[in-house]
Formats: sequence, C-alpha cells, structure tokens
Amino acid sequence: MLKYAFKRIVQGLITVWFIATATFFAMHAVPGDPLSGDKALSDKTRANLEAKYGLDKPLMTQYGIYLANIAKGDFGISFTQENRKVNDIIREHFPVSATLGILAILFAGAGGILWGALTALYRNRLPDTIIMFLVILGISVPSFVVAAIGQLSLVNINDLAGVSLLPIGGWGTVWHMIVPSMVLGLGTMAYLTRLMRSSMLEIISSDFVRTAKAKGVPPTQIFTRHQLRNAILPVITVLGPSIAGITTGGFVVEIIFAIPGLGRYFVQAVQQLDYTVIMGTTVFFGAFLVFMVILVDIIYGYVDPRVRLE
Repeated sequence: MLKYAFKRIVQGLITVWFIATATFFAMHAVPGDPLSGDKALSDKTRANLEAKYGLDKPLMTQYGIYLANIAKGDFGISFTQENRKVNDIIREHFPVSATLGILAILFAGAGGILWGALTALYRNRLPDTIIMFLVILGISVPSFVVAAIGQLSLVNINDLAGVSLLPIGGWGTVWHMIVPSMVLGLGTMAYLTRLMRSSMLEIISSDFVRTAKAKGVPPTQIFTRHQLRNAILPVITVLGPSIAGITTGGFVVEIIFAIPGLGRYFVQAVQQLDYTVIMGTTVFFGAFLVFMVILVDIIYGYVDPRVRLE
C-alpha cells in the first residue's frame, strides 16, 4: 500500500506540474496583458509596473520564477486588486466554496445512493420510471438554468408566503446555503443515481445474493450487507473527483446567488486578465482535484479488500 501511495503521489505531482505549465504558457499566449486595461499609463509607469511584476523578463525566466514560487506555495500578487496576495484570496474565499461544495456533495451522495437503490429495487415499475425521468432532466439541464429556476422559485415562494422564508442570495447563515447547495449538487446526484442503479442491478442478480436468499438470510440484511455495500463501490470511486468538481466548479451558482466564493474571483480575474490570480487558482483547483483522486484510490483499497493496489 505504501509503495502504491508513493507512486500515486509522484504521478499527482507530475500532473500538477503539467497543469501549472499549461496554464502559464496559455495565459501568456492570450492577447493583451493585465496592464492594457489602464489607458492612462505612461511608458515610464508601464515599465516600472512591468519590472515590479516581472513582466519585463524573458518568458522562460518568468516560467522558472513561477515554478520556484509555486514550489514554495507562493502564487504571487494580484495585478488588479491593489497588491493583494493570491494566497490571501484563496485562504479567505475558498472556505466559502468548500462549505457550499461539502453541502452539495452530501445532498448529491445521499440522494444518489437512495434513489439509485430504489430504482433498482422497483425496476420497470412506476417509482423507477419517475426517478429515471427526473435523472435525465438533472443530467441534461445546465447548472445555470437550474440556478436561475431555483432563484426564481424562491422569489415566487417568498411572495406567496408574504415573508422571506429563504434568502434569494448572499451568504452568512445556514438558510443562505440550502438552495445553492441543492442546485449545485443536483447534476451530480442525477449522475450518481444512474451509476448506483446500474451497479445495484448487477449485484441483485449475482450468485452470492441468490445464495444468501437460499440460506434464508433476512431481506433487510441482504440489502444492507450484500447488495448496498457492494453496489456502492463504483459510487465511492467517482465520489472523490465529484467532491473536487463540485467544490471547484460552482462558479455559476456563486455568481447567480451572490456567494463570495473563490469562483467569483476566478471569473473576475479572467475578465481582467489577472495572470497571477488565474494561474494561482487554476493550479490550486487542479492540485485539489488530484489530491481527491489519490485519496479515493487509497481508500478504495480499504473499502474493498479484494482490491490489490500494488
């Protein structure tokens, strides 16, 4: 296990290096620069700013400095936010995105396992048909549409009730988190439901389940110890990337619901060509995703003793 874990960590570091390198050269290939939006700059002022941020150095020199700073955990200083450090932006706003993502993945995981198991148990019957129809909608409808519909529904519900039952935007209380987390986790829940259903159907018709039934094992015990436990393994496999994807992919939801998460700053940085913020958040998100994949791979070996990772 230790050998496998070390190997996966090395592979993860190589992946993060590739993400950092691709992001660096992609950003420098984009037309314009972070200083081009300010038309009042004189040549001398521009030269001083370029020297301050290292933009006057050769590209490969900038790349070497960039990698060295990343190795030290320093993502640099934002070009557009009054010398604010990228590390400070991540430290202050990623917890908001992470909180929203954790709530969304709890909603998606619980719903996906529950609805997937129900559709398998009631295969080709009314509950299966209704749930799978909703699953297709959840997978097909884009997140920004779901977010807009969710916010509009909140407005109508609050108008009908005459009071603000749930806030339609902002952040700060548990009530602010309920609807955005449900909207963010809906697509993942639909995907996990379909995955759980397929896995459950395969387990239901397996030999060891038929043997347990022949031995007179109670149906509840068969469901919990044999069917559910084995059917959930594929869900665990994709849960790590799903956690990272939800946590780092809530840009649209954060913007629509006015949530001060890291996604909003990433979008603003793209609009303003803020190199350091874009590269810093991209590398951070990429490293987080790689870490979650490695973590799930290692946990998978403990969950299923049949797996021999080495």
